[in-house]
Formats: sequence, structure tokens, C-alpha cells
Amino acid sequence: MNKTRLYWILQILGWLAFALINLFLVSLERGISSVQIRAFLTLAAFYLISTHGLRYVINKYGWFNLTFGQLIWNTFLALLVLGISNTVAQIIINWGFDILNPVADFRPVSIAGNIFVSFLFYSLWVMLYFLFHFLDNYNQSLKYQAKINEIQLNHLKSQLNPHFIFNALNSVRALVDEDPIKAKSAITQLSNILRFSLMMDKKRVIDFENEFNTVKDYLNLETIRFEERLSVRYEIENEAYDYRIPPMMLQTIVENAIKHGISNRLKGGEIIIKCYEGLTDDLYIQVKNSGQLKSQPFAKKKNGEGHGITNTIQRLKLIYGERATFKIFNSGNDFVITEIKIPKQSLTLG
Repeated sequence: MNKTRLYWILQILGWLAFALINLFLVSLERGISSVQIRAFLTLAAFYLISTHGLRYVINKYGWFNLTFGQLIWNTFLALLVLGISNTVAQIIINWGFDILNPVADFRPVSIAGNIFVSFLFYSLWVMLYFLFHFLDNYNQSLKYQAKINEIQLNHLKSQLNPHFIFNALNSVRALVDEDPIKAKSAITQLSNILRFSLMMDKKRVIDFENEFNTVKDYLNLETIRFEERLSVRYEIENEAYDYRIPPMMLQTIVENAIKHGISNRLKGGEIIIKCYEGLTDDLYIQVKNSGQLKSQPFAKKKNGEGHGITNTIQRLKLIYGERATFKIFNSGNDFVITEIKIPKQSLTLG
């Protein structure tokens, strides 16, 4: 709903409710007349007009851009002026409807009481208006931040896509001359991978099964290329298929294990992919590969390579905030473990 329309609906309904509640309370004490009904409705109309005037002043003179102290002082003075004005308006309304009681209405205690009560009603209105304003601004800030995060996330995914396709094509190219029959099978697997890479641009997270199937296709290609130099083992718990993960995330980690682990060893090595559910409904993904971590994996190389891990960390941060973790470390003398923890709860970016 349009904010201006919502404002007027709340204004009218709120002050109409004020009039009806007062009429109900008066009726319990001594009954009401048609004159009193018109008087209370007129007073409610004055409240509506005066609070709208205050809103106009707040917006016109940029009170929300003032310091907190200045805002409090300006608001206090405005409420005091409105309280006095409302008391004068009550006297005029009572006089206009011929229900003014000079003896009672002009007593100092009555005037002070009316000013205080009016001050309270205006204070309540101001608190609700300020609360709505700050909540609306906060909501707009969240939407703006979410949009920025979405742009950053799309940028990160666009970095992965050509990198991923290049690696897959490179694997198939190595087979064309060596083994054309295997190359045909590899091309089929490559088509599955390319279809997935096109789909991943449209989604922030996908089912774990979809990502895992693509990783298996990729590793099948690499197994054909490396032959006996590459051994692959999967240890996937059934609970893992209940999760959704960022597309290309597991793929990127596996590529990193192939490039920096297996391909650098004359005898090749082994890749073990293990996925299991933790005690707090988190998905743990571990990629274990032969090799040793000798340099800082988070630094981007001068030639533009090495962005895979940094990219993954940034994507996890944008989507899950602090609820996801990333670790990479040596395990024993011959293995590197990359571990990612992903929450099962709702996502930060909606």
C-alpha cells in the first residue's frame, strides 16, 4: 500500500477511535447528547489537523537530519505548543457548542490538566510516527544492502562461470586425440556441466543433489584424463540431500583440489568428498585431497588465478553471514582438507 494512503487511513481511524472511546467513557458516567458527540468529533478533527501540521513541519525542516539532542528539544517545544493550542481549542469548541462551564473550565488546575493530557496524546502520536519513520528507513536500508549483496553475488558467480567452463573444456580436449570413444562420453558429461553452469546464474542456492551430480560429472571427466593417477571416493550421508547450497561452491573446491593437489603430483592421488549433518542442523562438506598446503590459498595470483577460494568465502559471507564457516588445512603429511559448514536455516538474503 502507498505510504501516504496508509498514513491517512491510520490518522483518520486513530483519531476517530479517540473520539469514540471518550464518548463511551462519558456515556458510562452521565450519558451523552448529540451536542457532546459533535464536540468530541470536532476535537478529534483538531487533533488530526494539528498532528498533520506537525508532520509537515518535521518533514519540511528536516528534523530527522538533526542531532538527537536537537530533535528531542524541537519535539518537546512542539508538543508543548500543541498542548496549549489544543486546550484553547477545547475551550472554543465547548463555547461554540454551548457546553462551556467558565467556573470549572477556567480554573488553573483544569487548564493545566488539559494541557498535560493533550501533551500526552501528542507525545503518543509522535512516538508512533517516529517509530514508523525509523522502521521504514531501516527496512529501506535492508533492501538496499540486500540489493548490493545481490549485485556482488552475481559478480562473484560471473567470475566462476568462465573459469569453470574453461577447466571442463580443457579436460575434454585432452581426450579427443587420445581416445575418441571416451571423448564422446566426456562430451555428454560436459553438456550436463554446461547446462548446469547456465542454470546457476539464475539462482542463489540450489539443491545439494544438483550440485553433487555436476561434481560427479566433472570428476568423471577428470578421471578419464588422469586415468590411474586419480582415485575418487564419496562418503555422502542421506541427510545432506535435505540441504541447499550455493551453486558451483563444491565444484570450485573440487577444482582447487585437482589443480593444486592432484595435478602437481607425479603419482596423482585421491580425492574424498564427505558430507554429513552436524549436531546443530548444519551441513559439513569436506573435500580431502592428496597433497600439502604450502602457501596462502586466499591470496589472488598476479595472473588473475587463485580467486576460487576467496570467491567461495565471499559468497558464503554474503548469503549466510557469520553462520557459515570455511577452513582449509593440512591433515597429516599427505592430505589437505577443505571444510565448509552451511546452516540449514533461512538465508540472510531471503
